[in-house]
Amino acid sequence: MFRSTSRAWAAAALIACVLSCSKGEKAPPADGAPAQSGAAPNGPLGTATVTGKVTFLGKAPENPPIDMSAEAACKAAYPTTPHQPIVVVNPNGTLANVFVYVKTGLPPDARYTPPATPVTIDQQGCLYHPRVFGIMVGQTLAIKNSDQLLHNIKALGKLNRPFNISQPTANMTTDRTFAATEVMLPFECNVHGWMHAYAGVLPHPFFATTGTDGTFTIANLPAGTYTLEFWHEQYGTREVTVTVADHETKTVDVRYGTAKKG
Repeated sequence: MFRSTSRAWAAAALIACVLSCSKGEKAPPADGAPAQSGAAPNGPLGTATVTGKVTFLGKAPENPPIDMSAEAACKAAYPTTPHQPIVVVNPNGTLANVFVYVKTGLPPDARYTPPATPVTIDQQGCLYHPRVFGIMVGQTLAIKNSDQLLHNIKALGKLNRPFNISQPTANMTTDRTFAATEVMLPFECNVHGWMHAYAGVLPHPFFATTGTDGTFTIANLPAGTYTLEFWHEQYGTREVTVTVADHETKTVDVRYGTAKKG
């Protein structure tokens, strides 16, 4: 079931947002998710960049354990009891799997053709990889099963047509595309109820997912003022406004968490 982005018990808060003119590091992928909008679609691109990191304040909540006793093939992949990767706090105190995208600010007549390169979601170790990712409208989603057992992937689109695909054997790949903007579009597996993933489907390439160092980069923006939305499956959405000029890099640092600063 798709989790609400506004759970009452989470006590999530945006503690600070800092804007400065400095370069940030490029984020490595989280579970293979694209770290920035580098797909090279056709459309009105620019020379501005927004980069930054998402820091987590307070003690990270314990993720629910997964009982894989009925799936020996998957259980063998984990030396200890696996947990659902809902809140992934990196060793440097940053938060992974935060989807960041340009919500407003692009010219209303801007049109982007999706790249030919597909985005891949893999079913491996009875989990989806990546858990959170972005994809353009019309871009191919390659759905792969790397496990030696039955999986299905169920897309619970509200603005896009839902689908439910069965993949009974390993190394199967099925392609799908999405026709409408939808942030976020959830996926689940009917065979393994703990398997969840989320896709941000956008008509443009200006999105990123925080990785194992909690950073993100959105490059090739035209000069302008933009609203960035940050989305996390547990802690919900936050918005930040940033203005960038041609050839300028702005840094946006956002803090989520369960404790107040200081």
